[in-house]
Amino acid sequence: MKIAIVCYPTFGGSGVVATELGLALSRRGHEVHFVTYKQPVRLETISSHIRFHEVNVPEYPLFHYQPYELALSSKLVNVIKNYGIELLHVHYAIPHAYAGYMAKKMLEEEGVSIPMVTTLHGTDITLVGNHPFYKPAVTFSINNSDFVTSVSNSLREDTLKSFEVRKNIEVIPNFIDVTKFQKKTFTDCQRELMAHSDEKIITHVSNFRKVKRIEDVIRIFFEIQKKVKARLMMVGEGPERELAEKLVRKLEIRDRVLFLGQSNEIDKILCFSDLFLLPSETESFGLAALEAMVQSVPVISSNTGGLPEVNIHAFSGFLHDVGDVESMSKSAISILEDPEKLVQFKKQAGEAAQKFDINNIVPMYEELYQKALIKA
Repeated sequence: MKIAIVCYPTFGGSGVVATELGLALSRRGHEVHFVTYKQPVRLETISSHIRFHEVNVPEYPLFHYQPYELALSSKLVNVIKNYGIELLHVHYAIPHAYAGYMAKKMLEEEGVSIPMVTTLHGTDITLVGNHPFYKPAVTFSINNSDFVTSVSNSLREDTLKSFEVRKNIEVIPNFIDVTKFQKKTFTDCQRELMAHSDEKIITHVSNFRKVKRIEDVIRIFFEIQKKVKARLMMVGEGPERELAEKLVRKLEIRDRVLFLGQSNEIDKILCFSDLFLLPSETESFGLAALEAMVQSVPVISSNTGGLPEVNIHAFSGFLHDVGDVESMSKSAISILEDPEKLVQFKKQAGEAAQKFDINNIVPMYEELYQKALIKA
């Protein structure tokens, strides 16, 4: 099958999932074409089954904002025609589904019909899509996709509540390649680059936006370090970083908190972590939690959005109400203070992650693609 994938090429969850899906499909013999404005961060190598097509947006003084949707639609038309693409899979409702629909209509003028699958990831629905300026376009894009998927039951329900959707939305969860983490390639001496042998390593990974409740991460750790020798690894960049650094200085825990910025060594950091904190305001799925769990790291998270579908309460970690720093801190300490309990929760976190193994999820997309091709 020849598949074109449209996604954001950044560190964000939707781009990572789309790229990993494309790579997995290529390994299963499909020809995958990525169409976006730069090479996706996880697309490290190009093979005979993978192609990357860069969308260039010419700059004209006439435009205050350059028309990316127009350039993307035109690029899709060219790629689909030139490479015989059979199916278009767009990740994120806007602008990708909107641009994909325009490409479909242009192709129909030339007698070419191609099915489009749209995957909803979260903020395209809960944040951006709900804005009055964009809501009509998002609704139109969803209803004019041939098939629509969401990454969690929670996101599916949010979409149905917020938009006048006439399409069935199938839930295909995010995934992770479990086999990548079964062989540990890091040594204990590398762990000591981050913390002393008698210190526990607590980790948070995000884009440091307000929705991630970065202040709660710091305050939970502040309570943890009163009871347990520990260090906090803050991985990522974003608008809340400066406020987080100020709070760390105010609480006088600068020597125990490391701000690592964007990192290509997240696997190594998680490999040595003892606990992962994700107290977000909302998460459509909670991919960061899953990436921790597959490394056998228990998770303390909020119980919002898709997180309860990933993090199993009292098994892979603990779930608490948004903003309940006290309960999250107590649960974290209860795991970290008891060596046997910590070992048990690490084991259980790894077990819970198995459900989302890539080999369980990718066939669900392949089955959907077949339905789309038959319908076309």
